[in-house]
Amino acid sequence: MTLSSSSDEFYSKLKTKLEETSRWPSTYLFKFIVKSDPAKITKIEFIFNNMGAVINSTPSKKGTYTSVSIQVEMKNPESVIEKYKQVGNSIDDVISL
Repeated sequence: MTLSSSSDEFYSKLKTKLEETSRWPSTYLFKFIVKSDPAKITKIEFIFNNMGAVINSTPSKKGTYTSVSIQVEMKNPESVIEKYKQVGNSIDDVISL
């Protein structure tokens, strides 16, 4: 299985789960973990700029990594998936939770 088909399968399952568990529009909580690099954190924040998002960044105990939590109103499951893809395509070594 290629990475692309694996990603497509993941996003398809996520879309189904979001459709089943939420009413849209809905507030959604994104969580990302990145190396504690201010440029990477700023990129994530920029992707959610002008959306009325509440963004919290928390460094790990040793400061090596930073958890970025974003709570924002999303229109539908497709918009949630698009943001995950946008972050994943823009930032190297980001972990989406």
